Amino acid sequence: MDLDLDDPLQHFLDDFVPAKQGRLAAYLDGNSLGRPTKAAQSALAELVTDAWGSELIRGWTDGDDPWMQWPEQTGDLIADACLGAADGQTVVADSTTVMLYKLARAAVDAAPDGRDEIVLDTDNFPTDRYVLEGISRERGFNLRWIDADPDTGVTPDQIAAVVGERTALVVLSHVAYRSAWLADMPAITKIVHDAGALVLWDLCHSVGVVPMQLDEWGVDLAVGCTYKYLNGGPGAPAFGYVARRHQGNLRQPIHGWMGRAEPFEMAPGYVPAGGIRSLVSGTPPIVGMVPVRAGVQMVQRAKVEAIREKSVALTEFAIEVHDAWLAPLGVRLASPRDAKRRGGHITLCRNDFREVYRQLWDDGVIPDFRAPDGIRIGLAPLTTRFTDVTTSMELIRGSLG
Repeated sequence: MDLDLDDPLQHFLDDFVPAKQGRLAAYLDGNSLGRPTKAAQSALAELVTDAWGSELIRGWTDGDDPWMQWPEQTGDLIADACLGAADGQTVVADSTTVMLYKLARAAVDAAPDGRDEIVLDTDNFPTDRYVLEGISRERGFNLRWIDADPDTGVTPDQIAAVVGERTALVVLSHVAYRSAWLADMPAITKIVHDAGALVLWDLCHSVGVVPMQLDEWGVDLAVGCTYKYLNGGPGAPAFGYVARRHQGNLRQPIHGWMGRAEPFEMAPGYVPAGGIRSLVSGTPPIVGMVPVRAGVQMVQRAKVEAIREKSVALTEFAIEVHDAWLAPLGVRLASPRDAKRRGGHITLCRNDFREVYRQLWDDGVIPDFRAPDGIRIGLAPLTTRFTDVTTSMELIRGSLG
């Protein structure tokens, strides 16, 4: 169709590994797991043959690109391509859960006396809520809950109503995992700062698809995964961002040898490395970083602003098709209609969608399901065509009779 022919990013689809014949009609889950890149495929083979296979342990320290530098180098790559952040503030290591724990616990531990509240919302991703519940028990902090609308998300007014002199930390998602609500990061960050607290942003559903300016917006802390729009693969390591002004003041709680100054001295006592390296704990996941680097380099070439432009076009088109084909059949749009407040996916709801979702998978159309009744249509701009939208919507319409 014309929308695909006119798409300036369409050629990037050729840079991804194709699915086996007959296994895929439309992939609409790139906001959960991105597709593998051909560059990652070849780079992994090269790692096994050369840097690992031939250099072996020398790969950590020798050559032009030693592995010891990868956590900071890969972090800087993400910061430049996606975060609007200067070098030296982002590092890749661990899972999102572990990175979230490290940064949230460091922020809470550094809170002045009398600041004993963590602000969070009821519809944030479960891991975020669980981690903060655990920290509140460890440190004796109180949780201040915002009752978020699952069809939208947290607003600046809601934040302003709950932060105050007892607030130590606010933790929010930039894009809500269920509805795709795009939070007003600069406005909320300013409100939190005016209350004397820190804010930690979860960027899992926005990195690589929504442009950001973390430095300009004064963000304190952020975490994010790399296996969605950055196409880093299943279980790919996460990244953490700590604004330079906080480095040296915040101490993350998992003291491992790779985050110590002069780790190979094997000396007694933990002395944190300088700068963002102190956020590292154990041995960096080198194999896992290979596809991440390839995926982020692709985002660099495409430009996140162009990716966002296509993302908006895809979600607008999906909403138009929903309104024409599915709304008359009782399907409800559970995502913002305003593109300025919408991330890279939309959620459609009907009480029988769990069964419809299973049928879609059987037919080779792959969205995901979010209980109790939502099919989430994830539209990764580098791999999703407009024809994928019509294919999936046609099948949904046909299944509803």
